[in-house]
Amino acid sequence: MIDTTEQLIAAADASCQDALACEDTAAVFGDAGVWEGLSAGEPEQSDPETVIDAPGVDATWRINLEGLSASALSGEEVPTDVLYRETEAGLCVADVIWQTIEVR
Repeated sequence: MIDTTEQLIAAADASCQDALACEDTAAVFGDAGVWEGLSAGEPEQSDPETVIDAPGVDATWRINLEGLSASALSGEEVPTDVLYRETEAGLCVADVIWQTIEVR
């Protein structure tokens, strides 16, 4: 899962992430530059019935993204988590969770 997420980060940074997306994905990948400097965190199993920030997404795994760019600005939206679904072909991206940076 960590390797797949590192592949996704590299692909999204090059605007080539569609190959890793599920066919029915709800994921918004955003601009390539927002993925720069991110790395895979720790994966955990995801229960589709309890995921409150992505209701209706049939995801089996969730992994956080680490390494937010030091140049990120308050009010900027950044990807913070990736939701994956296990399929016969392997993992695919079901959704990407975005959050707004708040600098105090």
